[in-house]
Amino acid sequence: MAQALRPNTAGSLFATDGKPHPLQDTLVVVTLVLGVTAFITGFFDGLHLLASWAGLVGILTGAYGQWISETTRERFGLILGLGASGVGFFLGMANGGLFGGLF
Repeated sequence: MAQALRPNTAGSLFATDGKPHPLQDTLVVVTLVLGVTAFITGFFDGLHLLASWAGLVGILTGAYGQWISETTRERFGLILGLGASGVGFFLGMANGGLFGGLF
């Protein structure tokens, strides 16, 4: 009955290997913050610079995070951040782009 006392984390979406991953966790948080910022500001025409740049940086940090990620939990957060960054980037590009209005 020892198996009844041990939690089964092998099938969990947020399963971890029990080791700390500070770089990967930081990339997840940065990608999520940039993604939410790009997504929200992408809906406003006047904030296209912020949306497009935050989206671009979020895509780059998310891609690097995917490359070095080690657990499903990290990949799950990175995919959410990458999706939001991509949508915000494309909305920002449609409203004026990376340098629209500066030149």
